[in-house]
Amino acid sequence: MSRMCELTGKAVLTGNNVSHANNKTKRRFLPNLVNVTLISEALNQNVRLRISANALRSVEHRGGLDAFLAKADAAELSQRARLLKKQIAKKVAEQAA
Repeated sequence: MSRMCELTGKAVLTGNNVSHANNKTKRRFLPNLVNVTLISEALNQNVRLRISANALRSVEHRGGLDAFLAKADAAELSQRARLLKKQIAKKVAEQAA
């Protein structure tokens, strides 16, 4: 399992630790990933995802998982999230028709 957010695509960044003597050693900046269960209202099911804390705030701000995925760019999403986005779009289209 990679250290990458399934919704926003945030991943590990690299940089330097810089000491007082200006010595530089490599370090890694890890994203704050949390395992969450989100509810898809269109599909009427729970979805387990590994997302960053920032993405969780964004999901809540946009009004839930369905609204977030509707606006999200497919290039940033993981394979599972892309599949969810398609399923939700299909279900919403069926309900509208």
